[in-house]
Amino acid sequence: MLNVNNVSMQFSDRMLYDDVNLKFTSGNCYGVIGANGAGKSTFLKIIEGKLKPTTGVVSMGPNERMSSLNQDHFAFEDSLVLDTVIRGHQELYSIMTEKDAIYSKADFSDADGIRAAELETEFGEMGGWEAESDASQILQALGIDESLHQSPMSDLTEPQKVKVLLGQALFGHPDVLLLDEPTNGLDVQSISWLENFLADFENTVIVVSHDRHFLNQVCTHMCDVDRGKITLFVGNYDFWMESSELATQLQANANAKKEEQIKQLQEFVARFSANASKSKQATSRKKQLEKITLDDIQPSTRKYPFIKFNPDRELGKDLVSLENVSKSIEGVKILDNVNLTLRPDEKIAFVSRNDLTTTILMQIIAGEIKPDTGEVTWGQTASTTYLPKNVNEYFADNKMSVIDWLRQYASKDENDNTFLRGFLGKMLFSGDDVNREVDVMSGGEKVRAMLSKMMLSKANVLLLDDPTNHLDLESITALNDGLVGFSGSIIFTSHDHEFIQTIANRIIEVSPKGVVDKADTTYDEFLSHKQLQEQVAKLYED
Repeated sequence: MLNVNNVSMQFSDRMLYDDVNLKFTSGNCYGVIGANGAGKSTFLKIIEGKLKPTTGVVSMGPNERMSSLNQDHFAFEDSLVLDTVIRGHQELYSIMTEKDAIYSKADFSDADGIRAAELETEFGEMGGWEAESDASQILQALGIDESLHQSPMSDLTEPQKVKVLLGQALFGHPDVLLLDEPTNGLDVQSISWLENFLADFENTVIVVSHDRHFLNQVCTHMCDVDRGKITLFVGNYDFWMESSELATQLQANANAKKEEQIKQLQEFVARFSANASKSKQATSRKKQLEKITLDDIQPSTRKYPFIKFNPDRELGKDLVSLENVSKSIEGVKILDNVNLTLRPDEKIAFVSRNDLTTTILMQIIAGEIKPDTGEVTWGQTASTTYLPKNVNEYFADNKMSVIDWLRQYASKDENDNTFLRGFLGKMLFSGDDVNREVDVMSGGEKVRAMLSKMMLSKANVLLLDDPTNHLDLESITALNDGLVGFSGSIIFTSHDHEFIQTIANRIIEVSPKGVVDKADTTYDEFLSHKQLQEQVAKLYED
């Protein structure tokens, strides 16, 4: 059990939260949500002891162990992969290394023998004899082949290091597990495995994530960082979001009878209770949901940007075709003889276990780079606008104000300050924000500025490479809704399961060896189709 008592956190003249009192219990997964800058990651650091709160204390039960996901991907370069995972249980790892050092002594003494015997006892009590096999199983489940387990971390790619550090956090059954954006950099297979692992995890999990599907799959409770408080709600992310919307509706309809409001609440809760998660905690959560009253829900103060793309003309019969497209980077084959015809009525998601593959493909389609061989041919009526994964090059003139930056992309009719201020206001750049220099914008603000540029283009084809990167949950939701309602075509990449599931009607898996293509299907159908997934597996076989 983890207790947070009377915690407040203040930076300079800004109070993040005040008088936080929470109890986190075993068998539950708590998702920490809030707007960018609300203090979600700071809260995890306070719990872990990396930051001291302004007031209050955080305490755990006696002999309980906490583990967290290391954000420094290069922290263990000289360590072997398997050892890096075992280091997640630092006490066990220290005993293991001391024991091995004693046994390797050339002048082994009686005192050494006594000490070794003590260490062996402690080692066995901690499950040390199973440590290497347990660590190996976690690594293999995350897609790290056994052939790499005795390699130094410096030999791994950064995506592989991310998986090893996740394995380190999960290793040894910690009593409290802290995960800050654990799905970042993971492929869909690893995310699915992690979802199942956490659904069956018997201890306490506290997670920060912008992945709505992940939060819905694993969370039993939500911790909402809002109004300078951290409030605990039963249920997953969708339940929190829809209950907040219901609270806003009930608050606005002040004249409604309380009996009618209670009826609405009961119908809402019953619907979610019937669809409780597959996890072991589903029955307990259902009972908790059924106890919710009107006083337990309240509207959020979150603000959502207004995102709507309005093409100035319809697409004709042709969208784009790729013929024999190949590309190598520094001698490594990224794409090999790709042939695709994409149609105007499609919203296409490119997915891959290697982000570089889909990014290079998107750059070729967008005309940012040329293929080594092959051609990309666009239909005559297609007009495109492109959001790259890395948007920094668009802000090279970093002393330009936000409003003047957007002015570059506005038509003559849209170039006056009143229009641009109003447009930026809808994208949450309010008041003096529009006069700030672009070099002080956060990653999320830069993406929102780029989306503003794309909306002004009135293009009928949207090209987006991992567009939810850097965005908060509110902006992701607004963008998701805007793309669902878009009347043109979309070609995009994403790691966000719900984003792909709700937008795409064609899924194309891409690897250096080719593609697996399935039109007229949802992402969930694509992932559950056994024959398709067998074809996908062959794409990645050595």
